[in-house]
Amino acid sequence: MFGHRGLTLAVLSVSLLLVSLDMMILNVALPVIARSMHASSSELAWFVDAYVVVFAGLLLVAGSLGDRLGRKWVFMVGLAAFAAGSAASAFSGTPDRLIAARAFMGIGGAAIMPTTLSILTNVYTEAQERARAIGIWSGTTGLGVALGPMAGGFLLAHYWWGSVFLVNVPVALVGLVATPWLVPNSKNTAAKPSDPTGAGLSMVGMGLLLWGIIEAPTRTWSSPLILGALTGALVVLGAFVIWERRSVHPMLELAFFRSARFSAAIAAMAMVMFALMGFLFLLTQYLQFSLGYSAFQTGLRVAPVAVVFLIVAPLSAAAARVLGTKVVVFAGMGLVVVGSVLLSRVSVSGTYNDVLPALFFLGVGTGLAFAPSTESVMGSLPLEDAGVGSATNSTAIQIGGALGVAVLGSILNTRYQDRLAPLLARRGVGPSVAHLVTGSLGGALAVAGHLGGALGDALATVARQAFVSGMDVAVSVGAGVVAGAAFVVIGLLPNRARPTRAEFGAFGPSEGGEQGTPWDERRGKGSRDEPDPNLARNQREAAG
Repeated sequence: MFGHRGLTLAVLSVSLLLVSLDMMILNVALPVIARSMHASSSELAWFVDAYVVVFAGLLLVAGSLGDRLGRKWVFMVGLAAFAAGSAASAFSGTPDRLIAARAFMGIGGAAIMPTTLSILTNVYTEAQERARAIGIWSGTTGLGVALGPMAGGFLLAHYWWGSVFLVNVPVALVGLVATPWLVPNSKNTAAKPSDPTGAGLSMVGMGLLLWGIIEAPTRTWSSPLILGALTGALVVLGAFVIWERRSVHPMLELAFFRSARFSAAIAAMAMVMFALMGFLFLLTQYLQFSLGYSAFQTGLRVAPVAVVFLIVAPLSAAAARVLGTKVVVFAGMGLVVVGSVLLSRVSVSGTYNDVLPALFFLGVGTGLAFAPSTESVMGSLPLEDAGVGSATNSTAIQIGGALGVAVLGSILNTRYQDRLAPLLARRGVGPSVAHLVTGSLGGALAVAGHLGGALGDALATVARQAFVSGMDVAVSVGAGVVAGAAFVVIGLLPNRARPTRAEFGAFGPSEGGEQGTPWDERRGKGSRDEPDPNLARNQREAAG
């Protein structure tokens, strides 16, 4: 684990830290940006999801390009793009510009995340070492989640909101300098061509889906525009699946999902991230707008979930070896449900002490589920598909998080507006003021502050009650989603089973000639930095 390989792991982990740090810094900064730009709740969601739509849409393409062109080079391009997008975000003056800059950052994130994991799995070839390395890699995500709120709060307390994006630039530059010296290159010399059609369909489909979900509270769920967007999303995503099934070089290898181990692990990670990112999106607004904490105070109070995650994630691999993957992942998801139920009970008159136990359970639960699920995904794939496999893993994480922000944020906004709109109409409030009040809790508090006196206090109280009511409903829905996914894990995820190539019938027999040879027995053979082209050719011939 040490020596040159340890330095490689350090560079990859620090670069991954860049991505996870950015997401958590942004969550803490959202209320501040909302006040500065007078952004609505839907625009706040797009600040998060514009990045994720591009990120998730390009992950599989980036993984494929890394397999074909060299993972180190794609990794470095990602660092450069992430730095450029961060600088552009910092100096965005309007919500539209910030959304566009965040989308550009998604290009960089898409190149960074899958290449770090695919390089790691090529450097660490032995199963136990790979599991420990993935535990450290997963723990780095927890470190970013831990440092992000505190760093974001500190920067917002001393500088303007753009500083939360500029902090990414020096980290990316350090990675660019260190990578040529410390990170070995690897690629699959027989890799398939890229699939731009599949990438385009996935981005358009996810974009329409998220847009419809996020904008529905403002435009109403029965709006022809919303119904058209959601219907279009289903059509485009259906076309994506059909294209991938028929393509000779698909971006997403659907045969992977024939493995119960792969499918259940992907579902577990997606739903855990659905809950975690959705809850944090709501919680940072609750702490600042409802409980009245500053950005820095909010960062410190969100940090426990990340600190616990950071401690638990590296240990979860050892727990999975003793208890089995299924047991550990199911236990983690169960603890996420417990944390969700506790969080759904917060009230306007509550305190931070009411939130703290929920944060502890969320941190432990996500920490237990994350690393074993990642190892199940990567351990179930053949060597030459490490790039696409890690990209699929990262796509599940990002789509789960994006849907968590979009769905839970939309549920909250629908409830919030349903509570306030009739009251404002009865009071004869003008359309422009009513739009500001119902657009976000931040907007309502700004109007309340302008009114002052008893009327302002009454508006602030009602708005906070509507927000907390919506948050409670949204968190309850998140708990139900994770609980349902936990039972999928119980039914499908093997506890100690080792996948065989027979699970993926489209790939044909193993390279040893014996159908069903466990892949993990072969993953340590040979150099992972220079895959054997004859091996890949033999596999293609066997599949043909």
